[in-house]
Amino acid sequence: MLTIRAYDQHVEQLFSVLDRLQRVLTAAGVSYRVVGGMAVYLHVHGKNPMRARLTEDIDVAIRRDDLSAIATAAAAFGFEYRHAAGVDLLVDRTQPKTRSAVHLLEHVPDFSEPVRTEEGVLLAPVEDLVRMKLTSFRLRDQVHIQDLDSVRLITPDIEASLSAELRDRLSQVRASR
Repeated sequence: MLTIRAYDQHVEQLFSVLDRLQRVLTAAGVSYRVVGGMAVYLHVHGKNPMRARLTEDIDVAIRRDDLSAIATAAAAFGFEYRHAAGVDLLVDRTQPKTRSAVHLLEHVPDFSEPVRTEEGVLLAPVEDLVRMKLTSFRLRDQVHIQDLDSVRLITPDIEASLSAELRDRLSQVRASR
């Protein structure tokens, strides 16, 4: 049975990992953007905390050339670098489950300027997230689009900047609600 305590522990662990991740990437001197469910959560939470859905892991976009610097810096912050099933990971040594790991994704080359949280974490801007989510278009990506759209983060300007194919996908997501 899920209790408030279990939920709170998950939230604390996730944000502890995010804080340490930010310190790893800063120490390594690398450019990055938090993407995926955590970025969607933080953007949505900023508009309406009750609409934000928590995620189980953290995805971060990096440049492939920075991977060795990240792996080296990670150990000092309680992470272990692993490459498993074709994915680069930072696993929290205090909670060594790959599902709660940080997934290091190859940097999308045309990222816009990041959005910086109060804590200094660099997030992919909403426009970049929308483009990524509509390109991948898995079920979880469609749910993330619904979450962003539910708090009106997908503005007419963002919608107008999408290709015809991605606008069609956005329409599909909106029609499925």
